[in-house]
Amino acid sequence: MNIPFSHYEESADYLRQRIGGFQPKVAMVLGSGLGELGDRVEEPTVVPYGEIPHFKTSTAPGHKGQLVFGHLAGQPVVVMQGRMHHYEGYSYEETTYAIRVFRLLGADTLMVTNAAGGVNQDFKAGELMLITDQIKPFLDSPLRGENLPQFGPRFPDASYLYTPRLQDLARETAHSQGISLREGIYLYFPGPQYETPAEVRMARAWGADAVGMSTVAEVIVAAHCGMEVLGVSLITNMAAGILPQPLSEQEVLAAAAAAKETFSALILGCLNKL
Repeated sequence: MNIPFSHYEESADYLRQRIGGFQPKVAMVLGSGLGELGDRVEEPTVVPYGEIPHFKTSTAPGHKGQLVFGHLAGQPVVVMQGRMHHYEGYSYEETTYAIRVFRLLGADTLMVTNAAGGVNQDFKAGELMLITDQIKPFLDSPLRGENLPQFGPRFPDASYLYTPRLQDLARETAHSQGISLREGIYLYFPGPQYETPAEVRMARAWGADAVGMSTVAEVIVAAHCGMEVLGVSLITNMAAGILPQPLSEQEVLAAAAAAKETFSALILGCLNKL
C-alpha cells in the first residue's frame, strides 16, 4: 500500500511546530559513522525520529536516529543523523519518507553520504568518492505504485540524478583544500550481508566503482521531487575478494572515524560555496 500524501503533510506540520519559522534549504543524510557532522550544527533543534508522526526509526550501527535543524557553514540545514535501510525491514517508500518531508519543509538540495566498499582496485580505504551516477538492478523502485503528483511526474528523467553543478562545486572545493577526491559510480546491493566476491566481480564488469546498501532510493526520490543532489561515498573498505580478509561493520565504523575530519572539511566547504 502506498503512503498517502496526507502522512507527509502531517509529518511536515509537526516539524514546523517544532522549528517555528525556520526553513531548511539543504537536507543532509549522513551514513554509517559519519553523523558527527550533525553535532556541529549551530543553535540546533534536535527531533528524534520516534517523535515524528509516521517516521520510522533507524536501527543500523553508527546511526543516532534523529533530525538536527539549524545552521551549518552559513546554510540553513536539516541533518538526518542516520537513515533507514531496506534491510531493516522497511519498504523503499519508508526508507525515503524523510526526503519528501524535507521537500515540503522547503529544502531544495540534498547532500547524501554513505560508507561504501571499494570495487575499483585503484581505490584505497579511507578515500572519498564523488558519486557521478548510480546503478540499482535489484528490487522495486521507491516510486512504484500510485504516483503523487504533488512531488513529481509519473515517469521522471534519470539522466542527471546527481546534479552536474554540484559535482563541479565538490571538485573545486576538494582542489582548493588539497583533498583527494575520487569519482565513480555507486552500485546498490540490498544487504545486510556484504557482497560476495562473485558479486563484486559482476559490479566491476558493470562499471561500478563502489558498492553499498543505501543512497540510491533516496536520490531517486529527491530527483523526482525536483531537488538538486550531491553524493559522496567514504570508501571504508575494499569489497569482498579484493583483499584476503573478511569484512566487518567494525572496520567500516573505524574507517569512518579516521576520515571524519577530511569528510567534514569537504562537505562544509561545499556548503560554503552553495
